[in-house]
Amino acid sequence: MNSIDLNQALTTLGSILEDQGLKFELVAIGGGALLLLGTIIRPTNDLDIVALVDERNLISARPLPPPLLKAIDDVGKAFKLPSHWINSAPADLWESGLPTGFQQRLERIDYKGLILYCASRFDQICFKLYASVDQGSDSKHYHDLKLLYPTSEELNVAATWCKTQDVSEPFKQCLDDLLTLMEG
Repeated sequence: MNSIDLNQALTTLGSILEDQGLKFELVAIGGGALLLLGTIIRPTNDLDIVALVDERNLISARPLPPPLLKAIDDVGKAFKLPSHWINSAPADLWESGLPTGFQQRLERIDYKGLILYCASRFDQICFKLYASVDQGSDSKHYHDLKLLYPTSEELNVAATWCKTQDVSEPFKQCLDDLLTLMEG
């Protein structure tokens, strides 16, 4: 999906939810969120949901509520999108701890019965650095990270957060290697 496709699908999803008297608030990270905010232009296969918002509190996105899943499925079929075009695969990040101040930096986009909060640039640096360590410098995550033009200070803060997600020595070594590559 490109930005136009994703926006059309989300607009349709929001209208369907509103017509059903439903309202959901989702928190998105990753390439889909970057695409919606205009940070990247590469197409994406999905929109990653890290959390839901319930009365201003972030709660687990796993599992997504059945009425929301039904509407997502209906829109996906109508637009011929992949079956998990909206998914909660990154919900583990919510469970293991998001970067400090994450919720205060969210950027809101309204789609009638759907309110989407996209992770900020800084938080995306954290997530993309973490994913880059896991998938390497040839990955889309590393490319996205470079497009965010992180400063050395931002990378250092992001690296500190990444170390809370994986405390293993091999991860720390890969993280250090990636940071060296980023500085080069």
